[in-house]
Amino acid sequence: MAPKLAFLFAIVVLPAIVLAKDHVVGDEKGWTINFDYNAWAEGKEFTLKQQSKCLVLVAFNYPLGVHNLVKVNASGFESCIKEPNNGIMNSGSDKITLATPGNKWYICTSGQHCAVGGQKLKITVSEGTLAPGAQGPTSSAKPNTVNGRTVFFGAIFFLVLVVIN
Repeated sequence: MAPKLAFLFAIVVLPAIVLAKDHVVGDEKGWTINFDYNAWAEGKEFTLKQQSKCLVLVAFNYPLGVHNLVKVNASGFESCIKEPNNGIMNSGSDKITLATPGNKWYICTSGQHCAVGGQKLKITVSEGTLAPGAQGPTSSAKPNTVNGRTVFFGAIFFLVLVVIN
């Protein structure tokens, strides 16, 4: 029974781990003021690979209560103004799944963080297809191989399998 469950785990969970790419906005600086997000985004690959169903995940990390995150359109990005009815994310660890191609704009609406501090990001998500067996271009983004939550749930699952046998 345990080998069947382990095999099922491998089929269901491992592809999700391998096929997602994480981009942590600002790398170790995170989502903050006085940071060049244009330079950060330069050279990063935000490409949806239809053949492998690869998702692009973007994480915005910042001190809780200091910044926020709002998705805007091009004019909102240029003027640093949030459109009506756009929600404000403020968890300090906001994650965005990019599932459609096109331009995506994000700003911080705390004080003058966008207008004066330059806390805004524009990325372009492209739609790419790979031939079967082809390898895509390399990127400075690190693949989301394992994170703490994955290890935790993997360990729980392993312990359940051991206890069942």
